[in-house]
Amino acid sequence: MDKSIEAKLSPSVNDDEHERQGEIVELSEEYTPEEERAVVRKIDMVILPFMCFTFFLQYLDKQSLSYAAVFGLMDDLKMTSSQYSWCSSIFYVGQLVSEYPFIYLMSRLQLTKFVGATVVIWGIICMCLAAPQNYAGFAAVRFLLGFSEGAVSPAFVTITSIWYRKEEHTLRTALWVTMNGVAQVVGCLLMYGIGKNTSLSLAPWRTLFLVCGALTTAAGVAFFVLMPTGPKDAWFLTPREKEVLSLRMAKDREGGDKTSFSVEQLKETMLDPKAWAVFWFGVLVTMQSPVLTFASLVIKSIGYSKLDTMLYTAPSGAVQIFVLWIGVALCHFFPRQRTLVILVLIIPPLIGNVFLMKLDVTAGWGLIVASWLASCITASMSILLSLSASNVKGNTKRSITNGMFFIGYCAGCIGAPQLWTHSPRYQEGVITAIVTWCLLFASVLVYRTMCMRDNKQRDEQAIVGPGSVEMEVVLDKHGAPKSDLTDKEDREFRYSW
Repeated sequence: MDKSIEAKLSPSVNDDEHERQGEIVELSEEYTPEEERAVVRKIDMVILPFMCFTFFLQYLDKQSLSYAAVFGLMDDLKMTSSQYSWCSSIFYVGQLVSEYPFIYLMSRLQLTKFVGATVVIWGIICMCLAAPQNYAGFAAVRFLLGFSEGAVSPAFVTITSIWYRKEEHTLRTALWVTMNGVAQVVGCLLMYGIGKNTSLSLAPWRTLFLVCGALTTAAGVAFFVLMPTGPKDAWFLTPREKEVLSLRMAKDREGGDKTSFSVEQLKETMLDPKAWAVFWFGVLVTMQSPVLTFASLVIKSIGYSKLDTMLYTAPSGAVQIFVLWIGVALCHFFPRQRTLVILVLIIPPLIGNVFLMKLDVTAGWGLIVASWLASCITASMSILLSLSASNVKGNTKRSITNGMFFIGYCAGCIGAPQLWTHSPRYQEGVITAIVTWCLLFASVLVYRTMCMRDNKQRDEQAIVGPGSVEMEVVLDKHGAPKSDLTDKEDREFRYSW
């Protein structure tokens, strides 16, 4: 496609800003590969670290419940096994409740400022987890913690799609999702260090929450102050580099972040089967998530001490990272086969859950390795998130679709822990994990088929004459060209599968 046509029909955030000031913007139509690499390198050095560290802290805060249980949380607060399961579920009840207002707010407010504010709030609430003296108080704070964290994951999918082109989504999404595995390893070692220190005046699990909360609060302040609201406010780019960024994003027909809510896009999303497929991805990929929370209890039940349990749980994070990057490598070698890569990544945790179901508690290391494999959830989740970032256009539609994924995610995380109440084997939960992995396998195949069918229809409808490009220009209600097109409206858009 001719670059001048792309620049005119895909206005960037910079264009919008200059138009508001009554200026006429004239972007040069060319940039060199060296210029593009320099821009991407700067984005990777600034945007990615903010996202990675914040996602690391989010997972560390969530996973800290598992470590706290090993170090006396249940005994100190006199919790039953069922109440502990509800402490896991109620976090996601709070997150689910937050998704509805947050979907609206994320499409109306400056995204990074909103996320930064929520990170500060969740850090403060995390520190408050050290205070409760009974189950009711602890559960109430866990609910508030889940509510405050509701914006981060869906916002990060949107931020990735604003700053990076389609073919870059898989690698960048994998980088910040990798922080789940890193947090698993660091969290175990942090809990091990705290637990080994016998001179603490507080219980080890209370100290853990204070440390995690303080780190999160500091990170939230930095995110709020330093994270750009969008390409136009990228303080680390020169004017020419901002221009190059606008042109490269125009190639994906990406209009950047906007602060508007479209009822039309809401209706389109609700009628789009691919959006509902994304919702079911969220449900099915997280019905197995309790294995991350309960794996340490399974290992402890074999007969290991508290400190040894932390050491034997830590490698599960490394295994998650290894499997995730196998997925990234496969996507690199087979860039047009992301859905097939997901199907491959479903196999290791499915095998792990089968062994968890079949092996006896006397199996020792066999059961430990099975728990590591069963924990490899983030690998397939990373690719699913990258598909969502690549396949949805339109400010409101993207926010709603990302929200739908995480509503499904919360629903799965709320229901699944209630099946993990019969220790030490948790048979009902393990069987549910096996069934939902199989259902996810089928859902990904259906999604792949829909994307391939729609692309074929668009290819057949495209009219391209020799030396010219004809494309449909969508008008808004005032008769002006729409700059915020959805993937359905933009017939030049092609879905990734």
